[in-house]
Amino acid sequence: MEISRWVLLLSFFLCLFASGSFCIENFHQAFPIVEPDPGHTKLRLSREGLEAIERITTPIAAVAVIGPYRSGKSFLLNQLLSLSCFEGFGVGHMRDTKTKGIWVWGTPIELDIDGVSTSVLYLDTEGFESVGKSNVYDDRIFALANVMSSVLIYNLPETIREADISRLSFAVELAEEFYGRVKGQDVAFEPAKLLWLIQRDFLQGKSVQEMVDEALRRVPNNDGNKNIDMVNQIRDSLAIMGDNSTAFSLPQPHLQRTKLCDMKDGELDPIYVRKRDQLKQLVASIIRPKIVQGKTLNGKEFVYFLEQILEALNKGEIPSTGSLVEVFNKGILDRCLKLYSENMEKLGLPLSEKALQDAHERSRVDAMQVFDQQHFGRHHAKKSVMQLNEEIEKVYKNVILANEYQSSKLCEALYTGCEDKMDQLQVLRLPSMAKFNAGFLQCNRSFEFECVGPSKANYERRMKKMGSSHGFHVGDCYSILALLRGKKTRNSLAITPVQQSQKWPKSAKIRLEV
Repeated sequence: MEISRWVLLLSFFLCLFASGSFCIENFHQAFPIVEPDPGHTKLRLSREGLEAIERITTPIAAVAVIGPYRSGKSFLLNQLLSLSCFEGFGVGHMRDTKTKGIWVWGTPIELDIDGVSTSVLYLDTEGFESVGKSNVYDDRIFALANVMSSVLIYNLPETIREADISRLSFAVELAEEFYGRVKGQDVAFEPAKLLWLIQRDFLQGKSVQEMVDEALRRVPNNDGNKNIDMVNQIRDSLAIMGDNSTAFSLPQPHLQRTKLCDMKDGELDPIYVRKRDQLKQLVASIIRPKIVQGKTLNGKEFVYFLEQILEALNKGEIPSTGSLVEVFNKGILDRCLKLYSENMEKLGLPLSEKALQDAHERSRVDAMQVFDQQHFGRHHAKKSVMQLNEEIEKVYKNVILANEYQSSKLCEALYTGCEDKMDQLQVLRLPSMAKFNAGFLQCNRSFEFECVGPSKANYERRMKKMGSSHGFHVGDCYSILALLRGKKTRNSLAITPVQQSQKWPKSAKIRLEV
């Protein structure tokens, strides 16, 4: 007995050492993945639940159930998973809500979706409008469930209220930013399919779809009420998104709701059992693997995605799709900035300031074109464009500094070479003035063609000063260079009498022809 206790203790510490966290032996249970902070205003990750997800190696799809507190979300999930209340998600009958944050069932359902083995996760969320919570907290729960899931079941008892429609404003904005944005075969980010689940025994002669359509019709607003106008805008958008949503009705399983957990299928309403099984089939038919930036996600990738989204949603006072756009565009921004940097690195520095400016503009346009083709978000991408421009300008400033350094280095070397040569020719000045002048001309010629970049003007002034100090008229030198390049200048005419009246040695003439 003592030995087995030591073996168990040793295996526990080995597991802890290997993984850096507590090892989970039984995954057939619910785990928290997102929990509220003590103030119930923001959300934080729960390591225990993330480990249950990270072990999954196949593509993941998620079904999340949202809705008001005490509306039967946990019981519904247990029914979809064919679990009893005692082995599945915790079901609470007291006024205090049982589920806090977002929970996941640790054992995914394995489905073959379009020939791909897919692990389907079921997520339970904390109910809306519970006592002691802020609306912002509810919004974050809804936003996170919306982004994480492939199918979002909106569980509503009895009917659809104005508040239920208003809560979908985030889903609408998210869909307007990302839905249907397809590039080739890559789907940028497809929001969850919305399934309106109305738990009601009698629909008064209407189908559940007719009930949803009626709730989404515009309400007359003759008085110009801003709240009604806002909800009407959401209604319009939801109507446009009609192909991404469906409706389903589910009758009450039994009149004695507090005893549901003690009942078997044979004790439940037969109509409910039949409709529940139809709901299972409906969910299985519409669910697809979660696609993010063109690819499916395994467990570790799904957790990384969740970490990014949670950070973005917690960043502002209210969750916004704008912050999510930044998350999705970050990788594209990095790629576009890399493209710009690589184009600029190919330049042979130094260059003239105009040539460098032209290269910068060409590279910037190339990067922006790639961003326009690949970016996410239809309305909130402006901030990402501004950020890309700012990052490009930072790189460009460094290129300008590098160009100035290379220009100074090159021109300094040419200037020093000419200075050394002039010192050597200084001794020849008296016996052969023409040879000295030809040597200085050759220096100026190579300097004129080889010294480029922002430092050129400064070194040209230094060259003129050096020529004057050696008694040579640099203006004549530049006139000759102009003639050699086929240009006519006023100074070139000024040296013609000198060339006619002075007999230059043959060696000087050879130098000039070169």
